[in-house]
Amino acid sequence: MAGRKLPIVAPADVHGRYHRARHAVFALLIALWAVLPWVRLAGHPAIFLDVERRRFFFFGTTFNSQDAWLLFFLATGIGFGLVFMTAIAGRVFCGWMCPHTVFLEAVYRRIERWIEGPRERRLRAASAPWGAAKIARKVAVHSAYLLASYVIAHIVLSYFVSLPKMFEMVRTRPAEHPEAFAWAFGLTAILYFDLAHFRERLCTSFCPYGRLQGVLVDEDSLMVGYDTRRGEPRGKATAKDRGDCVDCKRCVVVCPTGIDIRQGPQLECIACTACIDACDDVMERLGRAPGLVRYDSTRGLAGARRRFWRPRIVLYTALGLVGLAAATTAAKSRSDFEAVLLRAPGAPYVVTPDSVYNAFDLHLVNKRGTRERFRIGVDAGTDVTAQVEPAEVELEPLSGTHVAVALRMPVERCRGDFRFRIRVERESGREMREVQATFLGGGR
Repeated sequence: MAGRKLPIVAPADVHGRYHRARHAVFALLIALWAVLPWVRLAGHPAIFLDVERRRFFFFGTTFNSQDAWLLFFLATGIGFGLVFMTAIAGRVFCGWMCPHTVFLEAVYRRIERWIEGPRERRLRAASAPWGAAKIARKVAVHSAYLLASYVIAHIVLSYFVSLPKMFEMVRTRPAEHPEAFAWAFGLTAILYFDLAHFRERLCTSFCPYGRLQGVLVDEDSLMVGYDTRRGEPRGKATAKDRGDCVDCKRCVVVCPTGIDIRQGPQLECIACTACIDACDDVMERLGRAPGLVRYDSTRGLAGARRRFWRPRIVLYTALGLVGLAAATTAAKSRSDFEAVLLRAPGAPYVVTPDSVYNAFDLHLVNKRGTRERFRIGVDAGTDVTAQVEPAEVELEPLSGTHVAVALRMPVERCRGDFRFRIRVERESGREMREVQATFLGGGR
């Protein structure tokens, strides 16, 4: 190890139940992420964030820029879910679901192992002098890294420009779509630098989540830990009066962040469970019970019973239910169209010898992903003559228009200001909204 020249950690291969489960989760997450732009719901991709036109499609539901306030519930829900998950199961998100971990372990490290071989061979190659074979391997592995970064970047881009447009962009010159090309190029470079070179240092040095772990977990939170009561003192397998740990350091060489789990809880641990599989394999070969390194809480590793319900979990559950109720109420209050009534530019009202005249501008927006027809009516009493131009409007998906609304009332019948209503009804689904405004009569 003294002659090692690798600038990053080179974890050894490991196999076991957690390894199989993690890579099944990785495969499922990558498959869902790659397939979603192909799946179409209600005529649009399952997830399509059309930032250019400020319209967003999410599993058959259409949103526009006027729905941006709903992002508050999405962002806070994700953050709160991560806090709640950490309080129960520690950094399980980091080891099992974090995009950085998923792509690093399921794509880039696999490429490295396929081309450069297992850990021992990579360490020997890193210490060997440069030659044709070493250069060829490095060119092959970094070319594969670049290709993987290029593919990942373009799949990410398809979420913002749609797959058909992305394929069209790939076939044309970059000068015809410079913004998209710049994003794809920049994202490819970032992915290549991070996942091919920076790797675990993102988790150990820059990610703030690991540093927050100390305040998010308690002695009953699940974590990957070493049972010191059973493992200490360490010694050879044949030695007497020794613990089960034979100090083989197998748990260290398989760790993707290069830590020794036997030193206790550490912020660099991402709960990847590689050390559990490695230790269980050694214990099985020695004829000893597995679980020397295992998923457990600090209380459980000390020999006490782990508690699930405790004050912070009760509080988080209550807050989560309140947040869920608020988000549900907000989502239900959202309408598939917007009707905003403003007074027309100019004088607020006009008085002629015969009548009092008020003019309004109704801004109508169709927020659905389909063409919709709307009917507009006015409820202002029998003494008021209302004119709506046009009274029926057909709008394209996610488009808007302005409708002129004029109200006229005979002077002799006008006794001052009063409220009236404008009804906007969507034919499809019979959804109706009412907008109230004030007819100004000059204080008569």
